[in-house]
Amino acid sequence: MNKTDLIEKPEMAMPIPEHRVTGALAVMIPCLNEEMTIGTVVRDFRAALPEARIVVCDNASTDKTAEVAKTAGAEVIYEDMPGKGNAIRRLFSDIEADIYLMVDGDATYEASLAPVLVDHLLKRRLDMVCAKRVATGQAAYRKGHVLGNRMFSGIVARVFGRRFEDILTGYRIFSRRFVKSFPILSEGFEIETELTIHALELNMPVAEIASTYIERPEGSASKLNTFSDGLKITKLIVKLIKDERPMTFFGGLFLLLAMISIILATPVVFTFLETGLVPRFPTAILASACMLLSFLFLACGFILDSVTRGRRERKRLSYLSIAGPASIRAQRTK
Repeated sequence: MNKTDLIEKPEMAMPIPEHRVTGALAVMIPCLNEEMTIGTVVRDFRAALPEARIVVCDNASTDKTAEVAKTAGAEVIYEDMPGKGNAIRRLFSDIEADIYLMVDGDATYEASLAPVLVDHLLKRRLDMVCAKRVATGQAAYRKGHVLGNRMFSGIVARVFGRRFEDILTGYRIFSRRFVKSFPILSEGFEIETELTIHALELNMPVAEIASTYIERPEGSASKLNTFSDGLKITKLIVKLIKDERPMTFFGGLFLLLAMISIILATPVVFTFLETGLVPRFPTAILASACMLLSFLFLACGFILDSVTRGRRERKRLSYLSIAGPASIRAQRTK
């Protein structure tokens, strides 16, 4: 985030929209077997945001997560389909609010930062503010996870734009128009990547603020599987590049196959020029096939790029049809 992002600018009051929504602020906590920590998370966010509606989505837990959450003062809804993406889909669908805060139920994120995130979203009229994780110790943020996050963040930055350093954080603030225009397709931990790319794809106003990442309490186990979830994230990134940047995806395949074709064909062509013969006929056929296939990929890239542009325009219009943070701020300050 640039230094200029932290400079507050005077804001003009916006007219209050006629379709004023209910529930100013909602804290959404997807949970799977977080009996040990969910009570602390609910109480901490209740203290940080006393006006907020706190909703826990029990994602097929086998322990007393739901009971502990209710005792701590949270509303509880249920999602039987396992996977964080499924839990977030249920929360986004069922909860009506102006501002949405998403946080994990493992007590690793600092609740005291929540008012700062909300205030930053409203004052800067943003659609998403992410809490970039800064670990307090190696146990809080394992080296393998740090390396994977840097790798995935680098790939996303290269393809979609460098606006985030931590694309996998589970602590985020959203505007209503982000939430209600976001077609969630992910089922598991790859949901954070999909959220980030959705914002980048539509060029939404976003920001990132550093946040302390706290070590899990003793006896509390992480649900993240480094390798299987890393593979799911990789597959999602490749799929989103194909769907949202088809020219980049198919253009890369075009260049790869064209280079292979040229490498295979070069000795065949030189031999033909010297002798007038083509002794390696199978190689010549393979080189020709690779070149034809490469141009087929190039044609697919051009066609799908036009299709993607039309789809992006429709997504943008859907996003713009919902009241933004400027209107919400006018309601809160009136």
